[in-house]
Amino acid sequence: VNQMANLTLVSSACDMVSTAYASTKESHPHIRSVCDAAEKGVKSVTEATASCVQPVLTTLEPHVAAASEYASKGLDKLGEKLPLLQKPVDQIISDTKELVSSRVADVKDAVSS
Repeated sequence: VNQMANLTLVSSACDMVSTAYASTKESHPHIRSVCDAAEKGVKSVTEATASCVQPVLTTLEPHVAAASEYASKGLDKLGEKLPLLQKPVDQIISDTKELVSSRVADVKDAVSS
């Protein structure tokens, strides 16, 4: 999970979502009260679940470690094959806009000639 969260694409997307969420809560008092209630509910459920799940996690720890290692190797291979994962969202959007604009210009030139 940490390795996935550290991918530039994922971390920048999380930052964007977090900023939008905070901005929305700040701008809209009614939404803020709903979000605050939802956050409290999630926190309570998480705390209650953590104590119940801990014995199971302790038992499954060797299996979780093996799965984690396997997932880590898979993410390494994915990162090699998709360099896009190492770019922030705003750069990907910018690059995509440039590519689309270039292609549209090429089509206009082809049509006009």
